[in-house]
Amino acid sequence: MPNTSLRSTLDSLAANFASAVLNAIRVASIDELVAGSEGAPRRGPGRPRGSSRRKAVPTAARESAPAAKKGKGGRLARRSPAEIAKTLGTIVTLLKGKKAGLRSEEIRKVLKLDVREVPRVLKEGLTKKAIKSKGQKRATVYTAV
Repeated sequence: MPNTSLRSTLDSLAANFASAVLNAIRVASIDELVAGSEGAPRRGPGRPRGSSRRKAVPTAARESAPAAKKGKGGRLARRSPAEIAKTLGTIVTLLKGKKAGLRSEEIRKVLKLDVREVPRVLKEGLTKKAIKSKGQKRATVYTAV
């Protein structure tokens, strides 16, 4: 049968190739083998190492952490109600000077606030009726009451 002939040919080629590779490795020096590998292999696409594991932080360290903003990336530090009220006060003061009102992006630019900080403060202002809004999504304009 021609099928068994092909299989035996492929088996002999594979065996010859494997023995040639093993002989080449046995003859080569360790320096040649290390130089050929060029260090550790690179990881493929996907989640970086260790990003799925949460780092355990003791509760005492979490409670005593200062309420300062972090740099780029990561979570914002927890803000106290007093800090939120202070930021809301500066936003209300800014909006009182603007008759037409401002969008949240404009408020953030003028006051140099973090993007993640603004929605909570604006929501707090709306619930306390210190500011009012008109429009939807990005077209929402906030004005002082």
